[in-house]
Amino acid sequence: MIRSSQGKQGWQVIRYLLVGGFNTCFGYGLFVAFNYLFRGLGIYGSEIASLLANVIAITVAFLGYKWFVFRTHNNYLREWLRCISVYGSSMLFSLVMLPPLTLLLRRWFGPAQMASNVAAAILIVVTVVASYFGHKHFSFRRVQTAVEAVPERGAGKVVESRS
Repeated sequence: MIRSSQGKQGWQVIRYLLVGGFNTCFGYGLFVAFNYLFRGLGIYGSEIASLLANVIAITVAFLGYKWFVFRTHNNYLREWLRCISVYGSSMLFSLVMLPPLTLLLRRWFGPAQMASNVAAAILIVVTVVASYFGHKHFSFRRVQTAVEAVPERGAGKVVESRS
């Protein structure tokens, strides 16, 4: 019996949000800690903090997505590289947008360190939405086997295997 694909997809989104929520807090915590450690480097300190926090958080997220959300059994290295490429575009966007957004927010939040913390939090929202679709359709896409591609009897349609 085939379970409802809408129900499966709904649970997948919930699992994604749970893993992503944890990882967002974890990654943001890393950013704040690194931002404090590199505070003597001026605006470049927040750039370095963002880069290091992202690389570590992406690796942690990858494992959560692979094991808990998309539950794939594909090649770890290939999926990790795909995961890096999906997050890489988000990371580049964040790295480019962090300095101007920090400068803009300094009007309301004062010191560059506080403004860059708020700017990073704003940029997180954009990456959450974009990365779900990137991971679902690229990083962790299921490879359909020949057995799965055989149509069911009397159905006349190929059943797509997706979690």
